Amino acid sequence: MNKLYVLLFFYSVLGFSQNLEERIYVATETFIANKNETSLKTLSSQEATFKKQVKTKDEQLALVFLQCNKGYYLHELGDLNNAINTYEEASNRFSAYKLGTLSDFDIIESCLKPLGNLYIKTGDFTNATNTIKHYIFVATEKKQTNHQIGGTINLVKLYQSIGEHQIALKITEEALKLSEASLSQKENLQLAKINSLIALKAFDQALIENYSPFITSKFSKHKNSYYIALQKEDYQKALQHFNKAKAFLTTTSLTSREVAKFHVEEAQLHILLNEPNKASKSLKAALSILVPNYKKEGLPTKEVLYAENTFIDIFDLYASIQTNTSTALNSLDLSFFVSRLLRNNWTSQESKIKNQVADRHRSETCIGLLFNAYNNSKDKTFIFRAFQYAEKSKATVLTDNLLKKKRLQKHPNDSLLIKEFALLKEQEHLTSLLIKEQLGTSQASKISALSQKLRSLSFQLKTLKTQISEKYPENNGSISISDLQQKLKADKATLVYYFFGGNSIYQFIISHTDNALFKIPLNNTIKKDLTDFIHLFDNAAIINNDIKRYTLLAHQAYNLLNFNAVKTEKNVIVIPDGLLNFVPFEALLTKHVNTTVFSKMPYVVKQQTIVYNTNALFYFNERVKAKNNKLLGYFPVFENSTKELSYSINEAKTIQSEMPSKLFLKKAATKSSFIENVQNYGTIHLSTHASGGDFVTPASIDFYDDSLYLHELYSRDINSNLVVLSACETGIGTLYKGEGPMNMARGFQYAGAQNLLISLWQINDLSTSQIMQSFYKHYNNNQLAFRANRISKIDYLGNKSISNVKKSPYYWSAFVFYGSFGKPVDSGLSLLFFYMGISIVIILIAVLLMPKLKTND
Repeated sequence: MNKLYVLLFFYSVLGFSQNLEERIYVATETFIANKNETSLKTLSSQEATFKKQVKTKDEQLALVFLQCNKGYYLHELGDLNNAINTYEEASNRFSAYKLGTLSDFDIIESCLKPLGNLYIKTGDFTNATNTIKHYIFVATEKKQTNHQIGGTINLVKLYQSIGEHQIALKITEEALKLSEASLSQKENLQLAKINSLIALKAFDQALIENYSPFITSKFSKHKNSYYIALQKEDYQKALQHFNKAKAFLTTTSLTSREVAKFHVEEAQLHILLNEPNKASKSLKAALSILVPNYKKEGLPTKEVLYAENTFIDIFDLYASIQTNTSTALNSLDLSFFVSRLLRNNWTSQESKIKNQVADRHRSETCIGLLFNAYNNSKDKTFIFRAFQYAEKSKATVLTDNLLKKKRLQKHPNDSLLIKEFALLKEQEHLTSLLIKEQLGTSQASKISALSQKLRSLSFQLKTLKTQISEKYPENNGSISISDLQQKLKADKATLVYYFFGGNSIYQFIISHTDNALFKIPLNNTIKKDLTDFIHLFDNAAIINNDIKRYTLLAHQAYNLLNFNAVKTEKNVIVIPDGLLNFVPFEALLTKHVNTTVFSKMPYVVKQQTIVYNTNALFYFNERVKAKNNKLLGYFPVFENSTKELSYSINEAKTIQSEMPSKLFLKKAATKSSFIENVQNYGTIHLSTHASGGDFVTPASIDFYDDSLYLHELYSRDINSNLVVLSACETGIGTLYKGEGPMNMARGFQYAGAQNLLISLWQINDLSTSQIMQSFYKHYNNNQLAFRANRISKIDYLGNKSISNVKKSPYYWSAFVFYGSFGKPVDSGLSLLFFYMGISIVIILIAVLLMPKLKTND
């Protein structure tokens, strides 16, 4: 009897399983037959139920089928974020349960291909790269030529989106040679080729290619002619071709989003033709498509906007035709709002960094509007508003990471935040592995596997971010002017903050009592003057061979950067930007001199203490004292090689005599030892070689046996009070607008280092050793790195045993200190003072209330 019950139970479960699979397919087919917003809600409700019930692989596959169809419809609706989330879940489900072994379901066509396109559209270039390259690899393995070519087309679109047109052109030309490509694929490849040729200003070749028999669409032919005329700045001719293309608009298969973009292009052309009213009409037509309930009056509210980059184009253009400053700023604020919505879906810092250029341009526009408003009204509230626009577009990725760390410090036991950091570390670790594989001669299978893991991690991070956002309100890290001025008052310092734009350099000077805003025109002559000054430090001979040129350019840069405006201030915080990241402000000359004796020159360092920082938030951030002040040092030396650093041993001996330290010398200075020990020390010192990297190879720093690359630091916790990078080029690197140089200093800052002493160029081994000996002597006496940095330079200049040639600023001004004035705060003492303050307040309140209590009696 019991056996009978077991069999009945077994068959009932089996029947339920088959029914569940069938119910999922029926629900999907019902939706496909009648797609609308009501049926989408029904399907989503059913999907939520199915997720809780599915168990077998067949059921999982049915759910993948449902999600792919749901994602397709969401894409059609223009709900790109939800489409991405749905496709991502389908992709992860298909991979996690190895459903490719179950059936011949075409996951590339149904999921990965549209997902790759969506990543490109929303600016998530890292996930786009990983997705497209992964499915090209899968298609190659399975000999699916059609998908290989389709993937190649999407890869070309990706490279075009990030401005890599030479690479895009090369891939396109190779793909056009493939006989297996269909006619529609050849047309897409040909159109992509023309787009890249136009971007590279190869207009004649683009016109020839536009007559290709592969291009059958008259709409596309006229659009190409329009783009060529537009790039040639022949706007009347561009308008003629645009109107010809417009005649075919209704007969061309375009999505509503593509039609909206067409109207935006029309508006852009009318602006160039100085026809603002027509431009406004076109922008309103685009908004009406993207926001069906838009009334065509004024600006829409934030509530109706969503993550769609076409909105950004609309609001930026709308602002450009406004004569009212307030209206223009409101429009640009909507662009920033949509930009943040898009940003919320990017998990990799690479995607965030690549998308910052547009925000920078927009910030410059806002600062310019507010600068003019300030000049007209002398109302200083405009200055701090302008300052906030500058701050929000400077080192945003580093700032995001800092805010996340501060949130975790505030809620150290929150499992969501702990998991978030674990996933972020794993993401950076996998990214560093992927970069290493791509730099080497790795197999495509390894790269594909790492790409797939990164996509999966990205999905987990986005899911987690939604939960965290619901729990903790967003903190954008903005600082009030009063708080900033209080910090400056405590430090007895003045802030000199630069915004390096495309047309101007804006300089904010903020003290504890006042603030000012200056505009420095940025023409080719000024750019050349700044660049010439920076290049004086390319090698030791340049300055020594022409000392007069140095004195001329150093004083010229002092005036150009308006540094004389703070000449009476003893403590100055400098926030550099753009090219100014590579300027040694301490080596500027306060007046023109004819002397060739370096020690007698009026350097800024003789009059002022200069401390640098990444942005105002990093300066404002309270430094918490590390658990100990022991020093961890690495000195590979590289004996008997072309890399030998013989004077590095002198540095080690000095440090050992001045501070409690653990030093690893020569063969013991390995990368693995550094990774193992770095978290346990308050001060880190690396005396070695380093490289600023380039657009292909990331920045790195050398140990005896291996190099540590920039991306490897991103997954580390280095909460030291001070990191000293006594190595070449640790402060230079590939410069990204807004984020700054991608150098080793940034890597240590990202990892949590609170103060940094870094170098801006390749430095002399002996002079570095001498400066470091002086630095640690003074640092050990007062634990104030900013002061020790300045005194070590003055000591060097005053050392009579050093020749005049060696006192060139090339030898002593390479090291710059990033951090803050004052010692790090002891976290225990901070709490003590906090509770003491609370107690004092309570006592004062009691004393004030006592007379009232007696009166009432």
